[in-house]
Amino acid sequence: MNKVFLKGNVGEAPRITKFEDGGKVAQFSLATTERGFTTKDGKEVESRTTWHSVVVRKSGLAGVVEQFVQKGTPLLVIGRYESRKYTDKNGAEHTIYEVNVEDMELCGGMKREGAPAPAPEKYDDLPADFNL
Repeated sequence: MNKVFLKGNVGEAPRITKFEDGGKVAQFSLATTERGFTTKDGKEVESRTTWHSVVVRKSGLAGVVEQFVQKGTPLLVIGRYESRKYTDKNGAEHTIYEVNVEDMELCGGMKREGAPAPAPEKYDDLPADFNL
């Protein structure tokens, strides 16, 4: 089974390609990060960020990307990991690995231009020794 679930932040403004028949394709990079931690013996393990190439070929989803996704937007993408080959103008062959999106979800909501920032959440019912 080839199924990929990635939750991360968009790393660049999406590139939208429009076709004569009204179809669209969106392409962008998505960064996923594994948080760092400290082992029991005190060794620091640094955070690690991985960059993924993402392609949205479904015209409806590409339209959502065009309208709502920008650099920094948090996204959950679900798709297939695929590779494709091409030969550049110098005759060198290259392989590209990308996530072909089947479904996606905007995470964290949208902040409209000029809208006030959301109020901070309150955690009054947490125990005093609980650390966020």
